Amino acid sequence: LEPLRRRTTAVMSAVSTACLGWKLSAPAPLRRRAGSVRAVSRVQVAARADAVIIDGKAIAETVREEVRVKVAAMKEATGGKVPGLAVVLVGARKDSETYVRSKKKACGEAGIESFGTDLPEDATEDEVLAVVAAYNADPAVHGILVQLPMPPHIDEERVLGAIDYEKDVDGFHPLNIGRLSQRGREPLFTPCTPRGCIELLERSGVAIAGKEAVVVGRSNVVGTPAALLLQRRDATVTIVHSRTPNSEEIVRRADIVIAACGKAEMVKGSWIKPGAAVIDVGINAKDDPSKKRGYRLVGDVDFDECVKVAGHITPVPGGVGPMTIAILLQNTLEGAARTFGYEL
Repeated sequence: LEPLRRRTTAVMSAVSTACLGWKLSAPAPLRRRAGSVRAVSRVQVAARADAVIIDGKAIAETVREEVRVKVAAMKEATGGKVPGLAVVLVGARKDSETYVRSKKKACGEAGIESFGTDLPEDATEDEVLAVVAAYNADPAVHGILVQLPMPPHIDEERVLGAIDYEKDVDGFHPLNIGRLSQRGREPLFTPCTPRGCIELLERSGVAIAGKEAVVVGRSNVVGTPAALLLQRRDATVTIVHSRTPNSEEIVRRADIVIAACGKAEMVKGSWIKPGAAVIDVGINAKDDPSKKRGYRLVGDVDFDECVKVAGHITPVPGGVGPMTIAILLQNTLEGAARTFGYEL
């Protein structure tokens, strides 16, 4: 019994000293266990450190100022020529009207000439197509944007397809999307919000090449073009969508997450790999009686949870949203530069 007693005493002593933090040697099996506990502890500490907040508003202001300076230089070099952006609005949706006003204001601040046509809710598809055709033929217009959504009786795909792809500043024309999807081909324009997501990552010092990226959502407006842009920058890309059975498991592998699924706070902190960069494209109204309006805006990411795990993260509002108009101005400038033969 004496050998058994000695072994038992040694084990109990080792456990006690490990718990108290004494620097006494423990048997080999316990040394391995203590090491694994310390490793888990380090992960937990890292998870509690809040992420770097990517200030989309500040970055967008930088982009807009860059555009303003380049427009002024173009005007001087070309004898007064400036970019022109035309916006077509059908109907009287308050949110669309507000967005259009914001675009016109941004154009004025950047020195871009603004054109606009507002059509009534009952405008025919042919009337909308006639407006698009007129802007296609106008040499002062270098970008055409049809505000979506349009009334249900209008075929949006037909209208968007009628925009001259050389003026397709939204980047939705089949020729621009087709070129975006192919290696060795360059689209004339890239969709504004996805391009804004990439700008946020790059201007925040987040490496993309060689990283694993997951896009949550596969819409034609954000998800699919965002995945194509990440792939172009040599990321390994996976798209998670409504029919993906193991979304959480896939997202947890990602170094970069772009959430654009349209579902409030769907992506939880437990989904995020510690240190990952998280770009939240979503904007959703969530009931909040403490707010004057009775609701607050949230993204597709649960910010309060994910900020404690991620390395970088965008807030909502103030993240991706401001970048959309900034990139629209950038696209319009680039369209004008091609037309004028002016090198930016």
